[in-house]
Amino acid sequence: MTGRETMSSFKLGLSILWPACWTALPIKMAFAVLFMAMGTIHLETKLGITFLMLLMSPVSVFAFFVISLGIGFHFGEGTGLPLLFLVSIPIDIWALGLVARTVFLERLRLEPPDSLGLALWVRFAIAGALYLPLLWAVEGGATDLARSIVKSILDMDMLKSMPVAERIGLEFTAWGSASLLVLLALTFIGLSILGKLVEGKTTGAQPSGDSYQGLISRWDMIRVPADQSLMLTAFTAAGAVLSVLFWMVLPVSTPHPHECCKPASVAPVAPFDPQKSLSKGEKILKDAEVKIAALEQKTAEDEKDKQKGGKEKAGVKESSAKGDGKASQGTAGKPAASK
Repeated sequence: MTGRETMSSFKLGLSILWPACWTALPIKMAFAVLFMAMGTIHLETKLGITFLMLLMSPVSVFAFFVISLGIGFHFGEGTGLPLLFLVSIPIDIWALGLVARTVFLERLRLEPPDSLGLALWVRFAIAGALYLPLLWAVEGGATDLARSIVKSILDMDMLKSMPVAERIGLEFTAWGSASLLVLLALTFIGLSILGKLVEGKTTGAQPSGDSYQGLISRWDMIRVPADQSLMLTAFTAAGAVLSVLFWMVLPVSTPHPHECCKPASVAPVAPFDPQKSLSKGEKILKDAEVKIAALEQKTAEDEKDKQKGGKEKAGVKESSAKGDGKASQGTAGKPAASK
């Protein structure tokens, strides 16, 4: 019994897709960072992880365009997005070929067919273009349905008195768990489909006659290029070119204030002198005391003037009243004398 017969479709698809994703991702991320520095990619902040998951998978090269154009879900804007996925095609083909040849030799004990990476990439890309949009739609519908069901349950009379924090936590846990279960089920189905596609390439493969040690040596040497100096030179030159391009275009994408938006010039402020501040405060207090004393003195003088003026007015009134009394007495005595 060979290793291929004992390996399930899910395990076979996972053993090829997962290493291929992480093998190609560092190279893809170098181009992604370069395009972002050039200002050709503008991603939505909340969709950054989703974009990364699509970028790292070799099955999403066509599915990205189907989801963006067919379903109308936009991850961002810029010409760098489609260009990045097109640049990822040869990287994914190389990564799938490297991983698949290793799995064929080590796990399945089969001779890898020619152009295995290209053949698997074509199958994976077509399967992803059909299955990933379906997964996107089903997962979105299941999440919306779970939210509505949980909301209707929490709106019942017996749960309306629940505190807000506990309500939010219960709601997220409930519909998040249901959405996660649907996603895991769809992922299992998708990996099983990929495993079936890989099994289609194993039917015509010849069993390997080498011993286990010979197989280990062969799949170990797959990762070592025949001309190591040429590979190292090409890898170093590519890294240097990408680094130079990155630092050349980075100032373009870095925001610079325009001439009209420069901040107003502010005069330098002298350092704080506590002794000067204290002397200034004492001087202000003394001036305030002098002003208060002058105001009090003026107020007292005004009061005295008012009191003095009041007394003079009272004396004048008394003298006028006495004169009026004498005059009335004189007028009253004259008629009496005439009689």
